[in-house]
Amino acid sequence: MNLLLLFMDSNLPSLDQSLIWHPYTQEKNAPENVFIVKGEGAYLIDNAGNRYFDATSSWWTNIHGHAHPFIAQKLFEQASTLEHVIFAGNTHEPAIRLAEQLKTYLPNKQQKFFFSDNGSTAVEAALKMAFQYWFNKNEHRTKVLAFEGAYHGDTFGSMSVSARGLFTNPFKPLLFDILTIPVPNENNISDLLALVDQLIQEHAIASFIYEPLVQGANGMVIYDAAHLDLILQQLKSANILLIADEVMTGFGRTGKMFASEYMRTEPDIMCFSKGLTAGAMPMGLTSCAQSIYDAFYDDNKEKTFFHGHSFTGNPLGCAVAVASLAIFKSEKTLDNVARITAWNKKAASLLQQHDAFENIATLGTVLRFDIKTNETTSYLNEVKLKCMAFFKARNILIRPLGNVLYFLPPYCTTDVELDHLLQTALDFGDSL
Repeated sequence: MNLLLLFMDSNLPSLDQSLIWHPYTQEKNAPENVFIVKGEGAYLIDNAGNRYFDATSSWWTNIHGHAHPFIAQKLFEQASTLEHVIFAGNTHEPAIRLAEQLKTYLPNKQQKFFFSDNGSTAVEAALKMAFQYWFNKNEHRTKVLAFEGAYHGDTFGSMSVSARGLFTNPFKPLLFDILTIPVPNENNISDLLALVDQLIQEHAIASFIYEPLVQGANGMVIYDAAHLDLILQQLKSANILLIADEVMTGFGRTGKMFASEYMRTEPDIMCFSKGLTAGAMPMGLTSCAQSIYDAFYDDNKEKTFFHGHSFTGNPLGCAVAVASLAIFKSEKTLDNVARITAWNKKAASLLQQHDAFENIATLGTVLRFDIKTNETTSYLNEVKLKCMAFFKARNILIRPLGNVLYFLPPYCTTDVELDHLLQTALDFGDSL
């Protein structure tokens, strides 16, 4: 028996219930939490020794597999040298190396890097950069444009530029107003471009924030790169700053290193987290064009970007992010991404043939499909818990977005494991 299991305090699960408040969970009727004690590759192991396939990459963060030895070694080495230092007035090699190496993967416009703690804070920094950019240039631009159904985080700024609904209802009076447009498709693109032109004429728009090609929390909504590019070109011609939220889509999820690579029009600002550190450490990063930075670079100290976090530029996070980029090369990670992408296309065609599923779509390593139910489609759809229990009984951990089931596995996943995922989905469909 694994020593972790042998010596685990048997009171811990009950202590969890009495002490811990878990995210996105109605604790009153939630099933008992799975007590995870170890990660290994694409698997998570619980206190009873059960091995579960991590089909959602632990909330879309893990890309190379759990407890990757190279990442663990680099984390240990960094922790033995420097665990943290205030990043105002100081710097260190891991942050410099990360910025230097990440820059080679990004669109040419991205020149400066600002560190924070997570995806929401990366978005907060981006929004404040955009607002203050215009303020520093003495231009009154205060409106943000975003897609309907967007999700950009849970802090107040990121909630403000997200969809109004279940996640934000208690806070509606406290959020700043934004402009929204529908996600583009073949049927609405002409009218949508006309609407964008109208909004440009009627409002002083500071920025447009978007999840490129995949809206994550909105049900993994996938849309076309050519349509997005038309919108970006139109906004760019009006000198509106473009903010690409690549927190979920970055680091290979859509088939390319970054989803922004599918479009010709480059963003001015980009937001990263999740796969940035391969899921090993919390970290956020916001990159921007030189022109953004230059609006703050001034003899006037009031033009300073007065923003930061206690753990900005944390050396541990930087070290594992650098290690993750090294693994992309040493293990040819994008080859695995291509393999999963090809498998997803085959799986999608098989799911299309099943009467229990609809709206099947895939892009890169993302495979999503709706489970047909009699309920109104929503995040609270009861089929979610039934689906999670079914998959858990087959040693797979998933977390559907209501009746939207999706697979977003680590890139180390084998074809055999993918086949098990698909068969379980088909079996679940048969059970309905």
